[in-house]
Amino acid sequence: MKKLRAISIILVFITFLFVFQINVYCMPKEEMKLASDLTVDGIMSDADKFISNGEASYNINESELGDTSNFLYNLLLGVGIIAAVGVGIALGIKYMVGSLEEKADLKQALLGYAISCLVIFGAFGIWRLAVNIFSSM
Repeated sequence: MKKLRAISIILVFITFLFVFQINVYCMPKEEMKLASDLTVDGIMSDADKFISNGEASYNINESELGDTSNFLYNLLLGVGIIAAVGVGIALGIKYMVGSLEEKADLKQALLGYAISCLVIFGAFGIWRLAVNIFSSM
């Protein structure tokens, strides 16, 4: 038992070694700096350069972003409606043909179904409300 615990602890540590590797391959070699070369002024100037590069190279088209958001909203809402109706039909059929014990179990499942419908449609309502509020700003 102690051996199994020791082996499992060692495996967890090995897993964490692989998960938390730090890779700096996305930076060109000439831009790599040693920790001893870093100063506060250098860090601040690099941060300002990073922000200016980002502002200069990426322009967001708000109309395309709105169109994508509307498409995603309608797609996910449609999938949610289809799933809710399908599960509702399945629960209804099981309730109609089930025995008394099955009906009691289905009543508990119906509570979960009602809560999931509230979550699905509430989330879409909140999304639509947020989009309408933030689009007017």
